[in-house]
Amino acid sequence: MEPTQSGSPRGILGVPLEAVEARRLYRQVADQLRALIDGGEYPVGSRLPTERELAEQLRVSRPTVREALIALEVEGRVRIRVGSGIYVIEPAASAEPASAMIEGPFELLRAREFIEGAIAGEAARLATAEDIARLDAALAAMATVEHPSEASMIHDRAFHVAVAGCLGNAVLVRVVGELFDQRLNPYFAKLANYFENPQSWRAAHAEHEEIRHAIAARDPERARIAMRDHLARSQGRFAQSFGAEATPPRIRAGSG
Repeated sequence: MEPTQSGSPRGILGVPLEAVEARRLYRQVADQLRALIDGGEYPVGSRLPTERELAEQLRVSRPTVREALIALEVEGRVRIRVGSGIYVIEPAASAEPASAMIEGPFELLRAREFIEGAIAGEAARLATAEDIARLDAALAAMATVEHPSEASMIHDRAFHVAVAGCLGNAVLVRVVGELFDQRLNPYFAKLANYFENPQSWRAAHAEHEEIRHAIAARDPERARIAMRDHLARSQGRFAQSFGAEATPPRIRAGSG
């Protein structure tokens, strides 16, 4: 294609064309819900349908609905009350849609499950005694901190980066570190606020120990499965119900 003066490629019809990027599915769901709220279908103070009902009506998965609801909460459009439901709130004057460039938490965890599972399998083939020592140091540090906290995130990250470090590939170390750092985005932080606690941290620590043992045993398949299982269980912990699965009364604009 011939470039235009602006640098955009010129298509076969002689008009500037821009690359089209499909919107993430959870953003499409969030946009639909926001439009209903703005249109008065769900006024301030009303309760949205449950995650299950929204997933059925929109024909998407519940994790996708959850990501959309978290995005709307970050924007200040809804408030999630665990055990009660999701309520529409008065938006702040500065409220605006959150960045569409942020990956959803479940999308991120699924990617990590695939990538880090393969890395853990290879780590079981290549890990040295020094590598195992680094894994042990991260596990020991994880066992001494409270969760959720900044310290727990630091040591959790150190473990996953140490697994990648077993391969001696700086690119993979950077990729794993950068994927983990996505946990710092506002969507992930909001979701973690609801579902991470000392009990979930103990479960995660035990899963990390199984990964370490599989790598130390030089069992690639066991290590791969252990890592994928850990990240799948992380998704499961974040997919617990917010509660209030009963159907709320349907509220239309203008009702008292």
